[in-house]
Amino acid sequence: MEPSLEKQNRICSESFFLRPDNNCTVFSRDIRDFARVAENIPCQNACPAGTNIPEYIRCIYEKRYGRAYEINRHANIFPGVLGRICSRPCESACRHGESDNGTGVAICHLKRSCSDLKSESHRIIEELYAPTGRKIAIIGAGPAGLAAARDLAVFGHDVTVFEAMEEPGGMLIAGIPEFRLPRHLVRLEINNILRQGIQLKTSTLIGRDIGVEELIDDHDAVIAASGCVKPVRLGIEGEEFEGVYNGLEFMKAFNNGDAVLTGDRVAVIGAGFTAVDCARAAVRLGASDVSINMRRTLEDMRIDENEKYEAGFEGIKINSLVQPFKIIGDQGRVKGVEFVRTRMQAGDDANSRVCVPIEGSGFIVSLDCVIAALGQQPDMTLVPEGKNINGKFFCAGDFLTGSSDVISAVAGGRQCALAVDEFLMGRKRKEIVARLEIHPGTDRPRSYDFIERTGMDTIDIELRRSDPAAEVEKGFNEMQAHEESKRCYLCSLQYEIDPLSCIYCSACIDVAPKECIKMIRAVKSNPDGTCAGYEQAHEWDEVVSIAIDNVACTRCGQCLAACPMDCIRVIKTELIETDIMNDI
Repeated sequence: MEPSLEKQNRICSESFFLRPDNNCTVFSRDIRDFARVAENIPCQNACPAGTNIPEYIRCIYEKRYGRAYEINRHANIFPGVLGRICSRPCESACRHGESDNGTGVAICHLKRSCSDLKSESHRIIEELYAPTGRKIAIIGAGPAGLAAARDLAVFGHDVTVFEAMEEPGGMLIAGIPEFRLPRHLVRLEINNILRQGIQLKTSTLIGRDIGVEELIDDHDAVIAASGCVKPVRLGIEGEEFEGVYNGLEFMKAFNNGDAVLTGDRVAVIGAGFTAVDCARAAVRLGASDVSINMRRTLEDMRIDENEKYEAGFEGIKINSLVQPFKIIGDQGRVKGVEFVRTRMQAGDDANSRVCVPIEGSGFIVSLDCVIAALGQQPDMTLVPEGKNINGKFFCAGDFLTGSSDVISAVAGGRQCALAVDEFLMGRKRKEIVARLEIHPGTDRPRSYDFIERTGMDTIDIELRRSDPAAEVEKGFNEMQAHEESKRCYLCSLQYEIDPLSCIYCSACIDVAPKECIKMIRAVKSNPDGTCAGYEQAHEWDEVVSIAIDNVACTRCGQCLAACPMDCIRVIKTELIETDIMNDI
């Protein structure tokens, strides 16, 4: 039974088909369209920098590696760097990783592939604004500071970056080992930022070589983006013994090639990327018995599964539910650690867990070296006190949020740059809009759903030990990148049924490979007008529309081919950054 026109129009209220210009491109600020992007493109929504992941993976599929690189570089600044060391929140959100779909797409490895495979004559693209004459000082040349510098230089401002170390990069140079992140690549992508006219002053420590108040007086705005440089201490007896390092100190020495005496038995205290980097570095320094020790469970480690696997492959043990109680020494040098066992119990609210020591569970482990990799804190002495700064002082990245990861720091730097530009110019000059256009469909056959995730080739264990700087992961070759790119569901392509043309023949339902096309009796709405979901009908006399659930859709295109009324359309939906002054 065909539904009434009134019911059809209610179902159509969020449909592209009812827009008067539905045969051309639409640029939307409608909150409903932003909600659709957030729900239907979970990888991009999970990326702190908002990288257009389906678009760059499609470019890799088409072997347009330079274009894929630029899509990445526009959003996340460092495609080659992040293609190696990103924390990969997008991959855990990937729809291909849901229980009935297999394993998530290797998004991070594909990001690296566009960097590795692009032409040597690739041209960097920047859309520069006219010079403004405004002067901006940025404290710190790490990911957040460099991201802010890039965007502010594009906005036409004069940018000077002050860096305490001898070269830019922050933790990319000092904290992350070369076997994960080659230094020539870091320097290349940093140079792509600096060559836009950004001045860099290295070996300049704010507070020693120049005061923050002086920066404020000499510039129109100042950004503190120096990250977290003060190590978190264990706070237990014996930290002063020789052979006890903090994680940042240890990694700086390792990365600089300085002599670091670890001995054979090394215990790393911590549960994040730095802890794993320290343990893997200790292996390369010749330690034969290396362990990572954490007071919570293995599932609580703040690293991805690949890092856990590589640590285990290199012979590193991970001990969970243990906590250091005291460092034991002899003649000023560490000899061991007294640990206590811990257990997890419910916290104050139902969804939290806390770690508590178990009384009488202490035990001693003989050691030659202890590395406390508990993270760092920002140096808050940079924040000016008692001075009228007239809103000129801004903070970005880990300096503002505390220790996070590189992709979050980049996102924070870019957000800060927008705020600084608005402050200096008195108005916003850029905004994010949803771009929607009719798309011819997909050429993604159903068979792509069953392609296994492409594994990453690595160097053997002997080379890892003989050459500590050798990059462990080899990257995808062109064939591997193309094969992995096929697996992406292309979630930016939204399938919609025009209920005013649909004859309810159920042909689309019959060919759907999974329950992605549904009979609908009502649409649920949130208070802000966004769609809260569908109420499914189970009998035909309840049906007011047939709708495609894009959260479940795999973009196989079978419904499009089967529809006798040609009432199914594919709408490419993506978020883009645009100038506010332009008539869009």
